[in-house]
Amino acid sequence: MSPTTEKPAETATEAAGGGGGGQGALPAEPVGAAQDPYYDWRRDAIEGGSLRHVDLHTGTNGWASPPGDLFHLRGPNYFSRRQKCPSGEWLLRPAGVDWLRSTSRLDNVLGRPDNRVAGALRRARALGVARKAFIFAVNLQVPGRECHSAVFYFAAEEPIPPGSLFYRFVHGDDAFRNARFKIVNRIVKGPWIVRAAVGNHAACLLGKALTCKYLLGEDYLEIDVDIGSSALANAILHLALGCVTAVTIDMGFLVEAQAEEELPERLLGAVRVAQMEMSSATYVETKPKAAEAGKGGFRGLAKVNHHQDSSSTSKPSRSGDGKERNEG
Repeated sequence: MSPTTEKPAETATEAAGGGGGGQGALPAEPVGAAQDPYYDWRRDAIEGGSLRHVDLHTGTNGWASPPGDLFHLRGPNYFSRRQKCPSGEWLLRPAGVDWLRSTSRLDNVLGRPDNRVAGALRRARALGVARKAFIFAVNLQVPGRECHSAVFYFAAEEPIPPGSLFYRFVHGDDAFRNARFKIVNRIVKGPWIVRAAVGNHAACLLGKALTCKYLLGEDYLEIDVDIGSSALANAILHLALGCVTAVTIDMGFLVEAQAEEELPERLLGAVRVAQMEMSSATYVETKPKAAEAGKGGFRGLAKVNHHQDSSSTSKPSRSGDGKERNEG
């Protein structure tokens, strides 16, 4: 995204020592990218994020990629034996993280003409590479006097296999997506009050608990998750943000399996946010509007608000509880 953490008027390219650029300008192209047939767009996206890419074990005020085996998901015998097992490798590859702030809520960040991850992919395609790449992004929107967004980007370098659960999720309707989009949290480090409030190894169907917008473009799917749509989630988040510099959390995103043939569950991607500082957020103007993106082929927007079914019981269910805890 564009401007720096210091003041709204300065753009990211200026902060990096690059040339100027008007409102909505893409970040400066990496030196030599236009001539490099082996340009690694995903590496550019990872290294250029507003939140630093840090060491998995020692890094602070940044993000890293935790291995999938740290997450216990529904295993092959889940519906008969309620067993969970390590997820294994992610289905998608990490493609960067942005920690953003703005005067109002940021929607459809991948649809913005100044989005740096989409821009990196466009540069790669101009060089004749990454033509089959697809971006999956989760935009966690944090309300407040100043709005914040934590945007996690993941990428598939090859076409998503038709008929797969993820393919059905990408191309399905919003009712299907809301019933399947799940997050699994794992508190790595933090005070007991955060561990108690957030829960460790806790899973939640975000589409049922919060308002989600699904934005499908020609080469991306972005999910905007409005944390402010739930008073409880908003309260828990602000509790965690109150001691955020002492908290390290792993988050895994997946499509919930609700039938035997969809097992075992697999992570789409995972991210570790390590002792992040609120002040490290990059300021972003809410303009230009998402509809101006055009180039990526914006195809639609839907807003659905589902709340957790209070009648759910502890009985194993294929349809997915609003929240569950891993047992492994």
